[in-house]
Amino acid sequence: MTTRGVLYVHSAPRALCPHVEWAVTGVLGARVTLDWIRQPAAPGTWRTELSWQGRPGTASKLASALRGWHLLRFEVTAEPCATAEGERYSSTPGLGIFHAVTGMHGDILVPEDRLRAALARARRGETELQAEVDKLLGKPWDDELEPFRHAGEGAPVRWLHQVV
Repeated sequence: MTTRGVLYVHSAPRALCPHVEWAVTGVLGARVTLDWIRQPAAPGTWRTELSWQGRPGTASKLASALRGWHLLRFEVTAEPCATAEGERYSSTPGLGIFHAVTGMHGDILVPEDRLRAALARARRGETELQAEVDKLLGKPWDDELEPFRHAGEGAPVRWLHQVV
């Protein structure tokens, strides 16, 4: 069973670009050479996109391989397939990593225990319910990454299939 997804590296310092390629190569099991272009939203950084195909769980492996680099902004998505829900990972230097399960139309599926916990924190006055829901939906990550997404419109995308 396979799924498809996209890796978006929204910004990376030039010195980190080959390390990203090596990490992606290690996960996908095939040599990866990415087309890097300047990221106008953060001068001095570079961006790239890669469409991939692989086994379910590939998105989490890609996110894990990239999460250790503090100066990297990235997203990894995976489409749902017959054996797995879709996934979305977003990472920024200031916020860290966000993970969500996604349905067949791209909607974020929030587990009921996480909703109950958010409601409980809001009831105790520890936080506002809106802030909790925003976190569950990844809004802080979307807000930070949105300028980087728009700066990448029209960027080339390369397809790579995982060696199975």
